[in-house]
Amino acid sequence: MMLSSELDGAVPLPEFFGSGGFSAALDTYASAHGGTDRRAVASMWSLYYFSMLTIPYIVARRAGHALPVAAGDMTIALAEDGLPRALGLAREGDWSEGKGADLLSFVMPLVSQHLAEIVAQLKALGGIAPKLAWNNAAVYIDYAFNATERERPADGDVWASRSLFSQPQLPDGSANPFLGCLRHESAGEETVCRRKVCCLRYLLPGIPSCGDLCALPAQRKQ
Repeated sequence: MMLSSELDGAVPLPEFFGSGGFSAALDTYASAHGGTDRRAVASMWSLYYFSMLTIPYIVARRAGHALPVAAGDMTIALAEDGLPRALGLAREGDWSEGKGADLLSFVMPLVSQHLAEIVAQLKALGGIAPKLAWNNAAVYIDYAFNATERERPADGDVWASRSLFSQPQLPDGSANPFLGCLRHESAGEETVCRRKVCCLRYLLPGIPSCGDLCALPAQRKQ
């Protein structure tokens, strides 16, 4: 993630999704990697996209900085295989108090200003069910928030982002699209995190399984 003014090949997101750029990117990726299932190709593309969007955003918020992530003001640049290479911001953002704020508050701008719109585009143009797209975004939000947790909660809960997946509503009263996307389960003597919806990567040649995170038991050891 960088400033759009410094991003070579930057295309405004509305133009990218509205003028065939996204569909062309999926065609390029499918041709480069041999993917024939359109939903699986679109899902894999979204994993790269969501990682580039949500990880910098959450890490910045944890550091007291709010990045401007309104989809209409952002740009995208692609790699040669059609996957996202970088996302561009119109400006650097502003200082924002992050200490003590909960994850649900952090994700509100991300959901309302960006993710809801992109999830709709992924459904319309890539054939991905919204529940799959939200789950793809959830894994990176979970990773970024847990990785930057510095203090163990008073109740001893080691899953810092649990509230994002257990609360039915966001702070503005709207339905929480991340509800149930991830869960912690016991696997022998270990506790593992698992998705609710499979990302379909097993339908793409040469792409390894996501291991214990996978929603499909048969795919966890592939």
